[in-house]
Amino acid sequence: MQVDDALLKRLEKLSFLNVSDDKREEIISQLSGIVDFVDNLSALDTQDVDDVFAMTDAGTPLRADSASCNVAINDDILEHAPQSQDHFFVVPKIIE
Repeated sequence: MQVDDALLKRLEKLSFLNVSDDKREEIISQLSGIVDFVDNLSALDTQDVDDVFAMTDAGTPLRADSASCNVAINDDILEHAPQSQDHFFVVPKIIE
């Protein structure tokens, strides 16, 4: 896949990002490098690799799913908010 200015413009539109003119060549170069790296992966022979191959048989370690709340952290975060009320952020209403 060739990364060019047309593809970058399409990616900008899809991602709702704007890339400045002085950064376009650098980003095209970086994206081309990423695509080239991924193309290298397609050259790997995985014919004899089992579909359920994993590096370890132990599985994913689990942790207890317990809720916790540190009020000091919450207060520090809300201290930097433009508006807060009753330990929540106040944001403009967007749905009527």
